[in-house]
Amino acid sequence: MKKMIMILLFTAITILLAGCSPNNSGNNDSADKSGEPNVLRIGAQPYPLYASVYVAKEKGYLEDELKKVNAKYEWTDFKSGPLVNEAVASGHDDIGFMADMPAILAKDSGQDIQIIANVAYGEKALALLVNSNSDITSAAQLKGKKVAYGKGTYAQHLLSLLLKKDNLTFNDIQSVNLAAGDIPAALESGQIDATVIWEPFISQLVSEGKAKVIADGTGIKRGNLVTYAVSPYAKAHPQIITAYIKACQEGSDYIKSNPKEAAELIAKDMKVEPAILENTFKNLDYNPVLTIDDINEITKVKDYLLQQNLIQNNIDMDSFINLDYSKASGVEK
Repeated sequence: MKKMIMILLFTAITILLAGCSPNNSGNNDSADKSGEPNVLRIGAQPYPLYASVYVAKEKGYLEDELKKVNAKYEWTDFKSGPLVNEAVASGHDDIGFMADMPAILAKDSGQDIQIIANVAYGEKALALLVNSNSDITSAAQLKGKKVAYGKGTYAQHLLSLLLKKDNLTFNDIQSVNLAAGDIPAALESGQIDATVIWEPFISQLVSEGKAKVIADGTGIKRGNLVTYAVSPYAKAHPQIITAYIKACQEGSDYIKSNPKEAAELIAKDMKVEPAILENTFKNLDYNPVLTIDDINEITKVKDYLLQQNLIQNNIDMDSFINLDYSKASGVEK
């Protein structure tokens, strides 16, 4: 009888300790109720700005890290951040990556999301371009000119900063809202006088002799690209989120040590020549860890949107930017 009591007591303590473990989310982080692996649904964008995530996919890092927590992923490509936002808002995806500005706009729209990691940043990866034959040499000469950019993209914020630097506003220019893919032809044909656009379009247009850079984000815009996750999903599956961040770090490390091979690996995804991709890598830091500089930059973008009445809520950045998953992943800057 005494032996039986001891066995029951030991069993009860074991169950209690298991329930208190920090790795137990209370929501079966590693598998769904059927025993099948949980799924991380990723909303992606095939731009070199997000190269580390694509390298993580193509090298198998993403699959391997998720397997460790008995999970797998589903991947959908979109042409822009706003389209990723729509997919997440509709319940189609659990995680998305994009520039800082559309991520903040998504949060302001009421989406229950948190920024859980950086993807990259690069001051030179976003720039003001004009036709190679243009007489325009500075942002000060944009007054009255047709300037193309994607509204709601981080290009809009850089343009605002460049105009402000020369005592101009959007009222002084003719804004043309164009998708990034439509801008090169418009610039070459003379339909627009200038554009603010990101990589790989910068490297492509300059290398082809079709455009020249007038200014970039150096000294005025860090150019953050971030990953956000749906908050309830991240809370229920913290190990999956940390596994994702680990895979992104491995992708970043591979780009640093093997830029040529990395460019060749993902060129088909980006629909860009490997040489162009390798050149864009030089303008970006792909480490997923969010530093104080990153947080300050994202906060500045939020403040700009608030000042311009482009968002309605003064978003609490301490709760919007969640560093817990990055810390738990063990990756370092």
